[in-house]
Amino acid sequence: MRDCPECGGPVEATFHYCPWCSAPQRRKLVEFFRPHDALESDRGKALRVSRYFGSTEPDRHVRFSVWNETGSAEAAVSLDEEEAQRLARFILAHGPPRPSRPRLLDAVLGGLTGGDRRR
Repeated sequence: MRDCPECGGPVEATFHYCPWCSAPQRRKLVEFFRPHDALESDRGKALRVSRYFGSTEPDRHVRFSVWNETGSAEAAVSLDEEEAQRLARFILAHGPPRPSRPRLLDAVLGGLTGGDRRR
């Protein structure tokens, strides 16, 4: 049993909301990602990424879990903030290059003059 950070009332550890004031006990964002279409071994699975926001260091983390077609998690691992940032840098640095986009000013001026001003 722990105390609600909002009202101080006792809250069971399994509760997502305080029964006394309805305050959420954990704040998080969740996103699901589909597997690669061409990899047959991953069909029916999904990656769930949850970012937890909390007032203490252990409460702030990113959790990755692999879900199967029955809706059960097969595996999960949590990363602290520093390791999550390292993962983000790794993905951005080693991903495909972003296509170059024209600057907004060039696009607007190109539309006014009927041509591309970047030449």
